[in-house]
Amino acid sequence: MSDLRLHTEPYGELLLLTRIPCLLIRWHGFANSRNLRFLLDKGLEFYQQYRRQYPTLSWLSDTRLFGAMLPADQEWAATSWNRRAYAAGIHQLAFIGPENIFGQIAIQQYSHNAAGGDYHFKVSQYSSLAQACRQLSRGC
Repeated sequence: MSDLRLHTEPYGELLLLTRIPCLLIRWHGFANSRNLRFLLDKGLEFYQQYRRQYPTLSWLSDTRLFGAMLPADQEWAATSWNRRAYAAGIHQLAFIGPENIFGQIAIQQYSHNAAGGDYHFKVSQYSSLAQACRQLSRGC
């Protein structure tokens, strides 16, 4: 699999998987509010930049090591980031499921919020990176 590392922080990284194509945000654990918002916004910037080159670009979150997500961040995602992401062309959110209960609760709540509102993301969960890549490369 071809990948291009776009940005790295201790709490996560952004990669472009060109064969899929998708923008992958891989979380390395808990990210505080500032860090979570920074990485999501940075990912959105890269998505907008690379979508011109890859019109079928997908968004994939590897949340296997993701930690809790504070209620204020859930609210920010629902009222700010999700709207901007949807307007940028992200209509499907794919997740590699979290391994810990805190991440599971956070992503479950986030997915519930993302499927509602003015935008209606298609939300999918996968058990591995390989499974997600197979499905996303089919346009699912």
